[in-house]
Amino acid sequence: MAQRARIKLASIEIGKINQVCADIKEIASKTGVDLRGPIPLPTKKLKVATRKSPSGEGKATWERYEMRVHKRLIDIGADERTLRLVMRVPIPEGLNIEIEMVEV
Repeated sequence: MAQRARIKLASIEIGKINQVCADIKEIASKTGVDLRGPIPLPTKKLKVATRKSPSGEGKATWERYEMRVHKRLIDIGADERTLRLVMRVPIPEGLNIEIEMVEV
C-alpha cells in the first residue's frame, strides 16, 4: 500500500500560507513525487461586536472586529527524502501545521 503525507496549514495571514505552500511545491517538483494541492478549505470568520462607549451612556455605537482563519490542505507522496526536506521548511510565526500519514 502506498502512503501519503497529508499536510494541513492554518493561519490568519494568507501570505504566510502561500509562501509555505510554494516551498512545499518546489520540494515536490525537485524530488519528483506526486503532489495534490494546495486545496483551499473554507475560511473561518470569527466576529466580535463591542460597544464603543465604556459606561453605556450616550449613543449606542458599536465596533465590529473580524478575524479570518485561512486553511490549506496538501497531499504529497510519502518519500523519506521528501519528508525530510518538508520538515526543514522554515515555519513562520503564527502558522499552524499538521503532518499526518495516510494510507491510500
